[in-house]
Amino acid sequence: MSLWEKNVRKVIPYTPGEQPDRSDIIKLNTNENPYPPAPGAARILRDMDAEALRKYPDPTAGALVTALSEYYHLPVEQIFVGVGSDDVLAMSFLTFFNGEKPILFPDITYSFYDVWAELYRIPYECQPLDDAFEIHTEDYLKPCGGIVIPNPNAPTGAEKELSELERIIAANPDVIVIIDEAYIDFGGESALSLIPKYDNLLVVQTFSKSRSLAGMRIGYAFGSEKLIKYLNDAKYSFNSYTMNTVTIAMGVEAVKDDVYFQETIQKVVATREWTKKELRRLGFVFQDSKSNFIFASHPVCPAKNLFEALKEHGIYVRYFAKPRIDNYLRISIGTDGEMKALIAFLEKYIGENYG
Repeated sequence: MSLWEKNVRKVIPYTPGEQPDRSDIIKLNTNENPYPPAPGAARILRDMDAEALRKYPDPTAGALVTALSEYYHLPVEQIFVGVGSDDVLAMSFLTFFNGEKPILFPDITYSFYDVWAELYRIPYECQPLDDAFEIHTEDYLKPCGGIVIPNPNAPTGAEKELSELERIIAANPDVIVIIDEAYIDFGGESALSLIPKYDNLLVVQTFSKSRSLAGMRIGYAFGSEKLIKYLNDAKYSFNSYTMNTVTIAMGVEAVKDDVYFQETIQKVVATREWTKKELRRLGFVFQDSKSNFIFASHPVCPAKNLFEALKEHGIYVRYFAKPRIDNYLRISIGTDGEMKALIAFLEKYIGENYG
């Protein structure tokens, strides 16, 4: 090892879902929305004057923050925006988790949490989900350095009742509690209503899933004015111009078109519910997902074999070779046609190999 390597901050990085450079596939592996963004957002790409890109973007992303303020009925001082919810969450870890006690989050959850904890040298303890992959409220009612709970959880898709989340928030007034709501628009109940009651609560959401803008990277957080000020102080000490001009403008248009937003959500939810029925018919088991994916296992067909067979057939889903979940596949919800093709393949494959 070179001498300089002794001073390198080494971490095991997050592994993102595969992004194949092919158009002839059914891509159900990264929880992207199968429908395009709002028409107004698309017009920004077509009509924006390139001259606007000569100047730096607004470091406050003021137009986007204002649009979010009007939509969610919160003051602009209680809204933070970043380059995707990953950026918002990473900045939150850096800003709020600096104590000696470990932060708490589930053992089966978004696998970026432990990466950020390791990167920023934050002590942490994973709280195990039970055999049904449920979060136990009691596991988070103890001294700690902070709490992160995704709701609905990923990759399970399960929702935690808001009353139980409030028990956790109320029991931990001396630390920050982050509720990661990347998938909340697909069926869960947001913790946004709790923000006036708890100054230690940060609610994080994203444009990547429900608003079809994963490629533009927009995330945002709601919290008390004090929390948001601390986040902005950290952001401006890191990089003032984090969000580009085109992204800000597209985000504003996506927020403004609520009719399109609601229609898209309902289409995804309807397809999800149809897919649940079909998967159950084929013998799959899974929790009642409130997200835009289903985390499913088959009692006789190994997930790894099925993952490889699907990929060979041009259908990409997500497989995690990790303890406790290595016999599950996370299947994103696509269009009706894509999900029908998935079910047709599964029916044929399982019937021929495990019937």
